[in-house]
Amino acid sequence: MPHMDQKKKAKQIMDEINVKVQAIQDTDPTITIIKTHILDAISKMDKDTRRKETIGIFGRTGEGKSSLLNAVLGQFLLPSGGFGACTAVITQVEANLNDSNYIAEIELISKEEWDVEFALSDEVEDNQLTEMLKERIIALFGAEAEEKTLEELKRDDKYTEIYNVLSTGKKIISRSDPTEFASAVVCYLEHSVANAGDCFWPLVKCVTIKIPNCRELLEHIVLIDLPGTGDCDKIRDDLWKTKIRECSSVWIVSDIKRAITDRDPWEILQHCIEDLGPGGECKYINFICTKTDDMKQDVKTKCILHRNDLAKKTIKLKLKSSKSEESKERFNTDVFTVSSTEYFDPESHLKHVETEIPKLRDILINLNKSINQKLTRDYINEAKGILSLIQSVQLDKDKNMTKARILEDLQTNVVKELKLLDDHFEDLYENLKRCLSKGVEESVRLCVKTTQDMLSSVRPKSNRGFHKIFRAMCGRGGFYWPRKWNEPLDLNKCLTKHMYDSINEEFVLMFPVDDNNKTEKSMQDKLDKFSIIQCFLPTSQMLHPIHIFIQTQETKLKASLSRVIVEKKKEIYLIIYTAIERKMAPGYKKAAGKKGGGAMQKMENAIMETIEELKPQMFNEAKVEMLETFNNLKLHIMKTLESELKSSVKRSLSQISKFNLLDVTGEIQELEKLSAAV
Repeated sequence: MPHMDQKKKAKQIMDEINVKVQAIQDTDPTITIIKTHILDAISKMDKDTRRKETIGIFGRTGEGKSSLLNAVLGQFLLPSGGFGACTAVITQVEANLNDSNYIAEIELISKEEWDVEFALSDEVEDNQLTEMLKERIIALFGAEAEEKTLEELKRDDKYTEIYNVLSTGKKIISRSDPTEFASAVVCYLEHSVANAGDCFWPLVKCVTIKIPNCRELLEHIVLIDLPGTGDCDKIRDDLWKTKIRECSSVWIVSDIKRAITDRDPWEILQHCIEDLGPGGECKYINFICTKTDDMKQDVKTKCILHRNDLAKKTIKLKLKSSKSEESKERFNTDVFTVSSTEYFDPESHLKHVETEIPKLRDILINLNKSINQKLTRDYINEAKGILSLIQSVQLDKDKNMTKARILEDLQTNVVKELKLLDDHFEDLYENLKRCLSKGVEESVRLCVKTTQDMLSSVRPKSNRGFHKIFRAMCGRGGFYWPRKWNEPLDLNKCLTKHMYDSINEEFVLMFPVDDNNKTEKSMQDKLDKFSIIQCFLPTSQMLHPIHIFIQTQETKLKASLSRVIVEKKKEIYLIIYTAIERKMAPGYKKAAGKKGGGAMQKMENAIMETIEELKPQMFNEAKVEMLETFNNLKLHIMKTLESELKSSVKRSLSQISKFNLLDVTGEIQELEKLSAAV
């Protein structure tokens, strides 16, 4: 029986129970409380709040990311392949599970962000973002806008239109026809030289596209198509860094020739691995080579396939040699050579399977199946727990003394297990504190030299144009990715190097990405071992439903807290970076304001003076903030376990002396059969 059918059958059982419980007229106060709890629990069962699996698609402009995504989806929804055109905004693609329309939810920047980000002023001669600013002005106002002043642009009708668009905050586009939909959204997605004046992408933070009839492919998955590395603006840079840490899987896309011959894709890969580091969720990195369909039509298919096979072997060798020991353990990798164009071509000289697009679709389909299986299992187990509660409150009055003793034992277990868990968490806290203290010491001692060395390594020998890049970095709060660079200039990352070097090894042990890598130093491992029910074995038929109910509640609660750990882990890890970024902000602003002769030296001096002045304080503050946030996570876990489990124990052992709730023996047996089939 398919998982969907199993879950549907279980839901039918619970719907029938819901009706029967609602029909109970007993006015006993305890019965009323139990009845309310059961109805509430049933109503929440199908409201899954878990975030979907996220797959990020990375690579440089023109490498075929959007074409790849269109092929995987089986339809042309994203702009691709046009001369001078590329996807310019972060685009999320997921399933529309509600109706048959194609929907785009377009999140716009605010009016204030518009004024700051695009800096529409007449002082553009020495503006480090002039090229990027010109692109945005031309995209919005047309080719002739480059020569206009700020006042002239403000008198343009398009300026009023822009402000009217931004006042909405979000725009929704919905169409039933995919071609009409693609035409309606393209101006919010595409950076196209040919459509200057008709593009709104500079006003967009991100676009979420929801596609109908793709439950099998995307029911529990979000695909994120990101602008080419180095193509983001300040607003989307920040969003880019947030999104990458949400990815459970990454597809790095590169032209097949460049992937084999150039260093560039490997540097992008290394940058992604660093960003995905201990603070991320990623488990899988797939390297996808595109444009394998550029050979002449008269070349035999076997020659193309031979080239693809050779490319795979070459790239796998490069991957093996380029990955660090840590990344070898942390990430599962694979290589694909895809032909997006050939996939859509009915006269293609390649079979569909030879384009390897079906292989990528199978990855999504199998992931969806796996998630559905887990959701079905969780739903059935939760249903069994609720029915066990109904059974547990219908014990004979003569058993009340037994129940009172069980209640006391379980409450004692709660206190004992929480104390044990608190001791384990305290050990983790002390380990983290020790590592952070070492990081603070190293940072204070070495951060100035590390920063000087980093700047020397990226500064061109001629020093030509570097002052513009440096000013752009300062203007963006310490982070700037020049379009032609393989990685960003990130001064904050440089400043945090010694702190992260000191904690990374311990942090990976405390918060492993993969359950298979859990150790006794893992917070998740400590939570998994926590149980008030493991030493409470049912010695009679009477105790069996109580055991099932509490075990179900405990399992559900720990699963929920596991998701909290994953989310909080990212916040905890980023604290060092965000704390340094925040403390350095006035220094960046001061440096960006340096103009005139010797501006580069003035800017660099301002930054170094800021670092020298702040280094003892800012690194210690980062340490304290990280420890405090970790401790808050610990307290949240402890308080949630204590409150929820004590409540569950009390409900399961309510003193009921009547038999008039429900007989659910048959339903429990039916759920047992469904559970065995999952």
